[in-house]
Amino acid sequence: MGSFFSSSPVWQNNGLALVRMIIGGFLIYHGWEIFSAGKMNDYLKWDVFKDSSSGKILVYVGKGSELLSGLLFVMGLLTRVACIILICTMVYIAFFLGHGKIWYDDQYPFLFALFGLVFMFTGPGSLSVDKLIFKKQKS
Repeated sequence: MGSFFSSSPVWQNNGLALVRMIIGGFLIYHGWEIFSAGKMNDYLKWDVFKDSSSGKILVYVGKGSELLSGLLFVMGLLTRVACIILICTMVYIAFFLGHGKIWYDDQYPFLFALFGLVFMFTGPGSLSVDKLIFKKQKS
């Protein structure tokens, strides 16, 4: 019980891996909309996209990056690359598509960007393809 209240990590690598996989699942869920023409057309009706010549490209790149980073997060493959993709996408959503109100309206994309920073600093945790690949390279 004493270790629970200490400042020492508890189940750190496995806990990080679990959180990484859950975040990846959320990203896959949101990115999967790329396969729904109806949902993608709904995004294209937003004011920020409908008047833009590159609106369709932005919507598909955004949803594609959510899907790609989600798949990479779940597998723990190229985790830091996935973090860069995630951070760039979510910062764009929070500050350019949204209004930068990270304390309310644009909180969710900003939190995803913060999780990207967490995994940029900590790595994927255990149960990751990165661990298998880069462990072999060190040997």
